[in-house]
Amino acid sequence: MKKEASGVERAALPRWFTDGKYGLFIHFGLYSILGGEYRGKVVPGLAEWILNRAGIPLEEYRALADRFDPIHFSADEIVRDAIRWGMKYVCLTAKHHDGFALFDSRCSDYNSVKRSPCRRDFVGELADVCRRQGLVFCVYYSQAQDWDDPDGYVAYRDNSGKNFERYFHEKCIPQVKELLTQYGPVGMIWFDTPMEMTADQAMTLRAVVKELQPDCIISGRIGHGASDYLSTQDNRLPAFPIYRHWEVPATTNESFGYKASDQRWRQVPEVLEKMMKIISRGGNYLLNVGPDGTGKIPDASKAILDQVGVFLRENGSALYGSVPTPPYIYELDRIFITGKPNRVYLTILDPGRYAGEELPFPNVPHEPIAARVVGSGEPASVRWGRTLEGDSYWGVRIPETVGGRLAMAIEVEIEAERVTFSPIDE
Repeated sequence: MKKEASGVERAALPRWFTDGKYGLFIHFGLYSILGGEYRGKVVPGLAEWILNRAGIPLEEYRALADRFDPIHFSADEIVRDAIRWGMKYVCLTAKHHDGFALFDSRCSDYNSVKRSPCRRDFVGELADVCRRQGLVFCVYYSQAQDWDDPDGYVAYRDNSGKNFERYFHEKCIPQVKELLTQYGPVGMIWFDTPMEMTADQAMTLRAVVKELQPDCIISGRIGHGASDYLSTQDNRLPAFPIYRHWEVPATTNESFGYKASDQRWRQVPEVLEKMMKIISRGGNYLLNVGPDGTGKIPDASKAILDQVGVFLRENGSALYGSVPTPPYIYELDRIFITGKPNRVYLTILDPGRYAGEELPFPNVPHEPIAARVVGSGEPASVRWGRTLEGDSYWGVRIPETVGGRLAMAIEVEIEAERVTFSPIDE
């Protein structure tokens, strides 16, 4: 147990998180019905923020609950896809900022079981299937913002007259307790936008979580240093390795919640490059899907994740369980270095551009013991020597047959436990 400057005692994070690297975020709720449009017009920004951004009257928005019957939401299908996509954990929005819960709550009837014709507990459905299939189940819960509760915070509005303590103790904490006592083990609770919460409130919330489920980890957005790991801004990557565990929440288009007009889907090479940057720098990639109002995940989103799944089935051992290496001293073009004890992994995106060539990696001071192509296990050619300037050097031969592949990874066995790189000036 390590005590941080904030006073928080943090145990080592579980292996499912530190080794898993890749999770599925699911943004789903009443906003999914609107699909980012209100009264025939596209509302700018994130679709899950439409109540706030469009200024929809609260009673009008609440009436969406009467239409909420997502017949295509299938926990079995979601978990089956997540496994095929190579994800190791799943995180569902149990309650987003709009205040509507996707689980049966005793402290508020504003939920999918009591207020919607479907009478479904989506948190329970997904938790059950994750448990049966061996995926770690996690929940997102908006702890500070609640646009339905009169005392919940509302972004970009005046909150000075609110009795947040009442909301905090009468809705937030009771619902967090329900999530942690009704659905079995919860791997992580993903809090968000603490806004004006105090340090005492953040620490109180942490204590509630740890008392009920000590092994449940807490996202960075609880605020005030009360988290178990760091959460970056949405879709933002640290430029350098961070030697504390961190995670990037990211999208396959521009919005987390379903937005019908948002067709700016990210290309598979872009997603893979982002994944490799995140993992090679020590982070986790929490990649989102936004089912529509019927519960269906958009085909374009699934097509992207299908290809990422192919990449991980072939090259996953270069990523899962890896640790960040020191920054390589020279720039590399879509080539990424990860490590494990006595192993170095070189992951090359679009390797066909180098087919038949030898790629130079100067200033690597470790003589290779063996090298193989990840996935196939076939031997790889890694030549060790010196440059004309006397620097240590790896020459990595790319096979002629890699044309058309999204990526290839080469595992190099070395004597040292961790890879290092020689400085340029020595």
